[in-house]
Amino acid sequence: MIDMSAETMKNVPVHVSLIMDGNGRWAKERGQERVQGHFEGVESVHVCVQAAVKAGVKYLSIFAFSEENWNRPEAEVGSLMGLMVKAMATYMDELDREGVKFVVLGNRARLDDGLNRIIDSCMERTAHNDRLTFIIFLSYSGKWDILQAAKRMAVEILECPERRDEILDMDVNGFDRYLVTAGIPDPDLIVRTSGESRLSNYLLWQSAYTELLFVDTLWPDFREKDFNEALEAYAKRDRRYGKVK
Repeated sequence: MIDMSAETMKNVPVHVSLIMDGNGRWAKERGQERVQGHFEGVESVHVCVQAAVKAGVKYLSIFAFSEENWNRPEAEVGSLMGLMVKAMATYMDELDREGVKFVVLGNRARLDDGLNRIIDSCMERTAHNDRLTFIIFLSYSGKWDILQAAKRMAVEILECPERRDEILDMDVNGFDRYLVTAGIPDPDLIVRTSGESRLSNYLLWQSAYTELLFVDTLWPDFREKDFNEALEAYAKRDRRYGKVK
């Protein structure tokens, strides 16, 4: 753990998002199956939630499983979904006790009914918490999110023709309400691990002015020290949003 500077504590991002990459490589380096990297990565998630609470971050989100990840081997997909269930069973008491609101966003129609029931139960249980909102993006992609938002808007115009002009005149902020992240602030900081320097179809609309940080650490090795170092790096950024200061 590193002690965060006064500057960092004054500039804590409201929303930090994590692209968790490198589980497979971590396992391969140790001669293990890929799934072992995923198992170890769960502890990194746990640690980052705790670090976010300590730092005063209000929203922490993680990219857990993309729409494209459905193309992975069936056994690996099954292991990942089973791991999701196990993690909820293991940590939900702690999350609730610590005042953490648990949210899952994505194309949940692709998840099986049993998993959706468990997710709904966890979300309902923690809905009243407000210390930190912890968001898991599951079966999610940025392009899917924008497309489903456009479809929702089109259906709204068809069902309520009298609102056509109002909808067509709306600005970009009005479009936000059709996204799955409606009501959630855009991420201030996105951190991707494992040395890859791309967003991989993640929060494409929402990350328009997000600060990006790419680190070499593999996700299973990403712990509180790394999380706090990311906050330190963010505090040094000069966010201008297209303006001149």
